[in-house]
Amino acid sequence: MSANQKTPAQLTQPKANEIYLVRVYDAPVELVWDAWIDPAQAAQWWGPRGFTLTTHSKDLRVGGAWHYTMHGPDGTDYPNIATYYEIEPYKKLVYDHGATEISPPLFRVTVLFTTIGKKTQMEMTMALATAEAATETRKFIKQAGGEATWDRFAEYLAEQIEHKERFVINRSFAAPIDVMYEMWTKVEHFSRWLPPTGFTMSFIRADIRVGGSSFYKMTKGSSENNITMYGRAAYLEMDKPYRLVYTQQFCDEYENIARHPMAPVWPETMLTTVQFTEEAEDSTRVTVTWEPHGALTIEELQAFMKERAGMTIGWTGSFDKLEAQLQAVIQNN
Repeated sequence: MSANQKTPAQLTQPKANEIYLVRVYDAPVELVWDAWIDPAQAAQWWGPRGFTLTTHSKDLRVGGAWHYTMHGPDGTDYPNIATYYEIEPYKKLVYDHGATEISPPLFRVTVLFTTIGKKTQMEMTMALATAEAATETRKFIKQAGGEATWDRFAEYLAEQIEHKERFVINRSFAAPIDVMYEMWTKVEHFSRWLPPTGFTMSFIRADIRVGGSSFYKMTKGSSENNITMYGRAAYLEMDKPYRLVYTQQFCDEYENIARHPMAPVWPETMLTTVQFTEEAEDSTRVTVTWEPHGALTIEELQAFMKERAGMTIGWTGSFDKLEAQLQAVIQNN
């Protein structure tokens, strides 16, 4: 599938009582399916970042159930019983989610798996009793970081297939795809939302094109007590409005390669791939994949792997600012 082709999922219009999401994984459907149904594999990715999973029993058949407990990073346990209603290997799963021994399920889940070339599209619909319940559940999932489950799944599959460690994060924005692409490629836009929370970003040089590069400064704090970091980016791919690929490095004020001032073993070069997917006329999903690039030591790779939760917090803060910036841009257009 080429970057500009729409998938069948993009035509789906969920009902008011439904929560809908779609992801495309760079893996064959057999591998995606097996990673779903095998408890040992699910334990590697199921749940928000920081959560772990214990399976007590799993009976994958119509009428069977999966009994498991999710363990939160604060030590809270979340018991769950998922009961299966439809099972079509490599194609479809339908089950109830959120039941316990003393409480009914929270919603019915339908998952569709579709082969697209060498990739797999996963469509998930969570059906709740009412539109109000869907709204509240959507808020809860966002606050709990629940959608990171599907980012962790992408990371797990990449490790299984390519033996690469990556960080993945998705977010859907209420904006047309062309506007979203400009928010990432126009300096006057992305300098306002991309820096870490509390930092301001200014450009010493900005040549945003394939083969071009930028050199920038990020500052936080007062003139008496501030943190200043320099960095540069080199643009490798720009397939408007679907894909953007660039590398990033920390530098000193003379553009000599340096390291993160608070993380001396952080990888020298990071590769950022941004995929823009049109979910509806005025809705775009952004998928950011971040990975070390070029020469890498074991210590640098370990530092990257340990920081995924922090990366989620950092990108979430930037995405929150992007959401606010989008509202201002759309209102002014």
